[in-house]
Amino acid sequence: MATSSDTGRRGSRLALAAAAVTVVLWASAFVSIRSAGSAYSPGALALGRLLAGALVLGAISLVRREGWPPRAAWPGIIWSGVLWFGLYMVTLNWAEREVDAGTAAMVVNIGPILIALLGGRLLGEGLPRPLLAGMAVSFAGAAVVGLSTSGTGDASVLGVLLCVLAAAGYAAGVVAQKPALRHAGALQVTTWGCIAGAVACLPFAGVLVSEAARAPLAATANMVYLGVFPTALAFTTWAYALSRTTAGRMGATTYVVPALVVPMSWLALGEVPGPLTLVGGVLCLAGVAVSRRRPPVTRPA
Repeated sequence: MATSSDTGRRGSRLALAAAAVTVVLWASAFVSIRSAGSAYSPGALALGRLLAGALVLGAISLVRREGWPPRAAWPGIIWSGVLWFGLYMVTLNWAEREVDAGTAAMVVNIGPILIALLGGRLLGEGLPRPLLAGMAVSFAGAAVVGLSTSGTGDASVLGVLLCVLAAAGYAAGVVAQKPALRHAGALQVTTWGCIAGAVACLPFAGVLVSEAARAPLAATANMVYLGVFPTALAFTTWAYALSRTTAGRMGATTYVVPALVVPMSWLALGEVPGPLTLVGGVLCLAGVAVSRRRPPVTRPA
């Protein structure tokens, strides 16, 4: 007979596995965005990705008969959809046209720090020492990866500001999503958040249609891939894991993404990482391991 502690450990393992799926797929998105971004503008790419994701999520929800989310979940769903699915995707696509990959990696990685601060302030999660220590180590690793992979180091002010805006949208969206998961399931929150983001991006519909007509097949295939896997699947596994841990811990877990992008770019694009890049990747992984440690329980004397 399974005890409550056994059930808790099993739930933790499932949440960790879901988080792992998320970070791997989000890391793969960087390679696909590079391909799709050569043919699609930032807004059109975001809308196409969200439409593909919404179609897959909607079909799964209909098969599973998920139904409408409870009324209490809607504020978090809408805000996370507009800020994270919409604003974040558009601004990040745009930012990567203005700055090199290294600069983007360093600036966007303020997102997990903002998540921890907002989660501690607005969600009452607190700021445990292992989380703060792990985030410091991971941010240092992300900075090392960014510096080692940046080209000339030239970055437009507009590009840096867009990265900051993307990070802010990501952080605010995660913090808005967390309360929604108390009232609705991960699939419901993800499906309707994706739909809300797609609605917010509808002004780019005309551009998407015109660009899709002349885009090469590979670019369109990568846009569809972004919608099906890094969006539909990865955002659902993210929501599942987020519903079982704090926003701060989940945000810190995404520091693994820069470390995974390096070998993926190596395999897919032939970009051989240097020693400094590998050191930064190890620091990212080490920081996540530290951040996910539970603080010691103080027992009364």
